[in-house]
Amino acid sequence: MAKCRYTGIIFTVGFMLLMGQVLGQSKADKLPEWAMGPFIRPAQVNPIISPDSSAIFLDPMRNQHVRWEANDTFNPAATVRNGKIYILYRAEDRSGKGIGERTSRLGLAESSDGVHVKKSPQPVLFPASDDQKEFEWTGGCEDPRVAVTEDGTYVVLYTQWNHKLPRLGAATSTDLVHWRKHGPIFQQAYNGRFFNIASKSASIITRLVNGRQVIAKMNGKYWMYWGEEHVYAATSTDLVNWTPVIEKDGNLKQLISPREGFFDSSLTECGPPAVITDAGIVLIYNGKNSVQHGDSRYTPNAYCAGQVLFDKKDPLKTISRLDKPFLKPEASFEKSGQYPAGTVFVEGMAYLNHKWYLYYGCADSRVAVAVYQPKTK
Repeated sequence: MAKCRYTGIIFTVGFMLLMGQVLGQSKADKLPEWAMGPFIRPAQVNPIISPDSSAIFLDPMRNQHVRWEANDTFNPAATVRNGKIYILYRAEDRSGKGIGERTSRLGLAESSDGVHVKKSPQPVLFPASDDQKEFEWTGGCEDPRVAVTEDGTYVVLYTQWNHKLPRLGAATSTDLVHWRKHGPIFQQAYNGRFFNIASKSASIITRLVNGRQVIAKMNGKYWMYWGEEHVYAATSTDLVNWTPVIEKDGNLKQLISPREGFFDSSLTECGPPAVITDAGIVLIYNGKNSVQHGDSRYTPNAYCAGQVLFDKKDPLKTISRLDKPFLKPEASFEKSGQYPAGTVFVEGMAYLNHKWYLYYGCADSRVAVAVYQPKTK
C-alpha cells in the first residue's frame, strides 16, 4: 500500500513538472503580480493566419490584380466589435524580395472565440491614389495597433512606408472596414520638428470599462507609448495628431531603453495598446536580442516579448520591468520564414469573455495567438 502511494506521488509530481514545462510556467519563471499572464498558446490551433496565394485584389495604384497576401501575413492588431474579435494583420504581396521590399496592405479577420478566424477576401487599408500616396507608396501600410473609444470609434496607428522613411500614420473607422486616413501623426507638433524622423510602433493607453477595453483619458489627454529602439511617449486631444514628450533640451524623452545582457539588448519596441490595471500601466513590448551584448539564453537577433509597469498617475514613471521574456520563439513556424532568428512579435491584444487574447507575428510570416485568463476576484 505504501509503495502504491509512493508511486502515485512520483507520478503526480512528474506530471506537474511536465505540465509546468508545457505551459512555460516553472517557479523560476513565475510572473510578478503586476504583470499580465501567463499567456498560453492553445493546442493545435496556431498559426491562425497564414498566407493565401489565391486571394486577389485589384490594386488601385498599379490598376491590376495582385495576390495581396501571397508571401507573408504577420504583425497583427486586434480589437472587439459586436461581441467578436477582429484582427487587422499585415499582408505582403510578391512585388519585391526581402523584408520591407514588398508592398504591405492590412487585411481583416474575425473570430467568435478568439482562436478560429475567418478572413475577409480583400484588404481594408492599403496604398491608394489619395493624399497619403507620397507616404505609403510603394511600401504600403504596415504593423498596425488598434484601439477603440467608448463611443465606438476605432483608431489605428500604423507605419506608412514609402521605401524612404517610415512614419506613424493614423486612420479612424466605425466598422473596421471603411477607414479615413489622417496622415502622419507628428506633422503638426512643434512646427513639424518630428515630421521627418523615422517613427514606428504606437501603443495607445487603454482601460477596462464594464468589460470593454477602451481608450483612456488621463489628465484631460490621451496618451501613448511609441518607438522602435527606445520607448517614448506622446499625448493627444483628438487621437490623430500627437505631440511627443520631450526633455528640457528638446530631445525625445526616453522612458525605457535596451539593456546589455538582456533579451531586449538591441531594441525595445512597443507592442499592443497599454492597459491600466490596479498596479499601474502595463506596456507589453518587443525586445530584440543583441548579437554582441545580448542574453546567451536566447538566439542572437531573436524577438521576445517583455512587460514594463508605469505609474498610473504618472505615465512617464517606470515602476518595474521583467528581466526575462514572458513569450519567446518556440514553435517551428516562430523560428522559420522571413525571419529565421525567431520572432514572436506582439502587436494585438483584445479582451473578450473575461480572457485576454494576445496576437503576434511569427518570424514575419504567420500570425498566432496566446490566451491569458485572469483569476476572478
